[in-house]
Formats: sequence, C-alpha cells, structure tokens
Amino acid sequence: MAGPTVLTDPGAAADPGAERDWPSAGAAYWALTVIVLATFITFFDAVTFGMLAERIKHDFGLTDSQLGFLAGPASIICYLFVGIPLARLADIYPRKYVLAGGAAAVGLVISLGGLAQTFVQFVGSRVFLAAGGSAHAPSSYSLLADAFPPKRLTRAFALLQFGFIGGTVLGPLIGGKLVVMSASWAPTVLGPLTIRGWQWILIVMGLPGLLVGLLFLTVKEPARLAPAPDAPKVPEHAGLGRRVLTFMGLDALRAINAKPRVYYPLFGALALSAVEVFGLQFWRVPFMVRTFGWDEAQIGAALSVTVLAGSLAGLLLGSVMVEWLAKRHKDANVRAAAICFAGTTVSSIAAILMPTAWGSMILFGFSGMFGMAGAVPQNAAVQRVAPNAMRGQVTAFYLFMFTFFGAMGSFLVGRVQDVVIGDPHQLWKALLITAGTLLPLATFLMVRAIRPYREEVERLEAAGL
Repeated sequence: MAGPTVLTDPGAAADPGAERDWPSAGAAYWALTVIVLATFITFFDAVTFGMLAERIKHDFGLTDSQLGFLAGPASIICYLFVGIPLARLADIYPRKYVLAGGAAAVGLVISLGGLAQTFVQFVGSRVFLAAGGSAHAPSSYSLLADAFPPKRLTRAFALLQFGFIGGTVLGPLIGGKLVVMSASWAPTVLGPLTIRGWQWILIVMGLPGLLVGLLFLTVKEPARLAPAPDAPKVPEHAGLGRRVLTFMGLDALRAINAKPRVYYPLFGALALSAVEVFGLQFWRVPFMVRTFGWDEAQIGAALSVTVLAGSLAGLLLGSVMVEWLAKRHKDANVRAAAICFAGTTVSSIAAILMPTAWGSMILFGFSGMFGMAGAVPQNAAVQRVAPNAMRGQVTAFYLFMFTFFGAMGSFLVGRVQDVVIGDPHQLWKALLITAGTLLPLATFLMVRAIRPYREEVERLEAAGL
C-alpha cells in the first residue's frame, strides 16, 4: 500500500485521493497563534473605535447618520473591489505573505487614522483600513483548512475565536479607560496637524500590526489539497479579460450559484444577522450613555466582564452542542448555528428592553454567548462545502456578506434614529425596530439551510471528499 504523499514545495497541491501529509502540530498551532494575534488587533480596533463614538461625534460635529456611516459603510467601500482579488491571491500564492502584508497595512492605516483632521480624511482612513484587512479572514481560513485535518478543524476555528474574545474583552476595558483618560489631554499641535487627545489612542494602537506582519513570515505554509477533477478551471488559452474576471471571483460566483439551495440561505442568514449584530455592537455604547447615563469607563468595565463571560461560555456551548449534534446529524454545523441564531434573537431584543443598565449588560452577554457559539459551526460549514480550488474566494464572498451588511448596520440604525425616531434619547427604539425585524428573518433562513447542507455533505462524503 502506498505511503503518504510527501510534498517538498509548500505551494504544491496534495492529491485529494491520497493520504495527506499534514503539517506538524507545532507548525499548525504556531500559524493559528499568529492568526489569533492578527484577529485580536482587528477586533480591538473595532471595539475601541466604538468606544470613541461619542467623542468623534462631538469633535467633528457629526449627525448620528454620519457617525453610523463612518463606522460602517466607510469601512467597506473598497471591500468588493479589493477583498475579492486579495482572496484570489490567497488561492494561488503563499497565504502567509498575503496575511503578512495585510497585517502590516492594517497597523499602518490605524495609526494614520489618528492624524485625520477632517471628517473626509477620517472616512478615507476607514476605507483603506478595510482594504488592508480584507484578505485576512479568507487567507487565514484557507490556511487553517490545509494545516489541520478535518477532525481537528472545528477545534482550530474554536481556538481562533480567542482573537475575537481578546479584542472584544480588552477593547472595552482598556479602550474605555483610555477614552476617559484622554478627555483631559490638551490637543497636540505638530506643524499643520492638531491631534486631539483621543486620536493618540489610534496612533499607538496601530503599531502592533507591524509586528504581527513580521510574525506571519515565520509561519510554515501548508500544502494545498489539489482541485477536484470536476472543479471549474480557467481555459488554458483564455484571454486577459477572462483571467481578470476569474481574479475578481467569476468562477467562485459560478460555484456558489451552482448550488443555490446550499449557499443562498447561509449567505442570507449571515447578512441579516450581521446588519443587526454589528449595528447593535456599535451603538451599544451610545445606547448606554444616552439611556442610563453611564460613561465610557463604566461601560468598558461592565462590557469586559459580560463579553468575557459570554464569549467563554459560548465557546464551551458551541463545542458541546456541535459534538453532541454531530453524533446524530450530518448537518450538525448548520443545525447548531440555527439554534444559536434563535438564542441571539431573544437575548438581543430582551437586552434593549431591560429597565436597568446591568440588566441590559447581562443580556448583551447572553447575546454574545449565542453569537460566539454559532460562529464556529458557521465558519466550519462553509469550509466543509466550498470547492478547495477556490476556497479563499468562496469564503471571501461569504465574509463579504458579513462585512458589507455588518458595516451597513451602524448606518441603518443611525438612519432609523434620525429619520424615524428623531429624539436622540430614544435610541433604544431604533435598536428595537432593527433587532425585531432582522434577527427573526436571519433565524428563519438558517433553519432553511439545514436540509440542503446535509445533502451536500452526504454527496461529498460519497465522493470521498
């Protein structure tokens, strides 16, 4: 019997029909560690930026709609044009180099955002920040899928959530204290630049991204699984236009459209939930300030406790739930995600309606718990059914739904607040309208995805994939 296939070229592809020679556990977990650090920086920036929301609104004289645009749509203007091509790079070049360049770019742009002098310049910094980080998830997910055997992949995605947990726990705790502390700092004048106290937070916060970019160069690139025989291919003598379309994701779109019953409900559920979850996360601090009179330090301290408890409980809940369901159902990943979507819906709506600040905070923690528990099986589900030859781009399209519609969440809540509600002290009503509309629809779509996903997994298993 033939032994395992040995690949000396890290960019080479392994034969899907042969036994794979997986990277060592040390190499795989080191890659995961660096990816976790990069993920931490991304979410730490996002959460800290949310802690700065009221300061930014005051110093730049913004409306709630403008503030929501700055936090949301401004960050995804370039994603479709930059994120998908960068994901293609992750499919054809060593992913560690794509990740290294993206991490360094993110760190640099975060720091440059601290130098913004006008609203337009601030918008520009968020645009380029998203462009720099757009390849992180597709590249890292693709790399992990080739670094860990299928039986360990869900565990790897679970551990990956520690980057999210770290950023969302330390972001409020450290960011809240820094925001309150910086309120007493006098503006710094450097030539033509006037740097407000809170802007120094952004300037310093970007520096670790440069270090993480260097750490990615130490990661061992795992071998890729070779494309399946029926995988879409670019014609050998295709013209430049056809190759450009492939680079922009044409073949990945065809793969998605070829199985609409599998992908469309998953994509739709993610999009609707992202609008509400990201919108609620950004406006959570203004909601607590306007509704209960808390300051950023109080909010940060409370969020760090509730987010940490909810996230850790979510990791445990998600792991136990998926393992228990997997013994009974081939659709365990999507089935678990549907259950968690329902939990998020109930918790988020209840949090907005709570009469006390701590009541809201505790239920925000439960919402985060269900969100964390559902994130791992969602990601694992897409990696399981995506064609391996274009996993990066399929993941990029999936995450585009998450990023684009999530970014629209803060803007949507801001528009509902300005146009429908009007009174800034009644922000809770805008949050209730969006949560009560979008989250039940997202849960319905995830339930609809269960059966098609199960049938696709059965087809792949029958084909030996």
